[in-house]
Amino acid sequence: MQLSQSFAQAQLALFDSFLAQPMAAIADEPVELDWATEAHAVSELSLRGAAENCLTLLAPILRELSQNQQARWLTLIAPPNSLTRIWLRDAGLNRERILLLHPHGEQSARDLACSALRLGHSHTVVSWLQPLDRLSQQLLVSAARAGNSESLNINLF
Repeated sequence: MQLSQSFAQAQLALFDSFLAQPMAAIADEPVELDWATEAHAVSELSLRGAAENCLTLLAPILRELSQNQQARWLTLIAPPNSLTRIWLRDAGLNRERILLLHPHGEQSARDLACSALRLGHSHTVVSWLQPLDRLSQQLLVSAARAGNSESLNINLF
């Protein structure tokens, strides 16, 4: 277990180092990103590998989002079964600022994510919609704009 934890910490250090680097285009020119455009209302993150390793990489992102100083929620829509309240606590997330929502009845995860975005009570709505097709992306963008929220879709392979 000790080897596994130190390996995960080394991977996270590499991941943090990568994220700290400025983004550059192939031609080594800085990339200008306009985060106010509707194309950026919905972001997608794809992680491949063992579920435990993917959650280890996802933890710092969710931790940062959970510590947002806005008076709005971080909402997680239909997270995988391995993302439990105990995992949230152990990963250092601020559980007082997180809503965990699961669709009920005939409601889909996409419909629930759109509703949460549209209401505007969440600064970010994280979903696990697979696949995120063009229609779903358009619906999420529209709902995010209506609620002045952001959507992050996680693909786990």
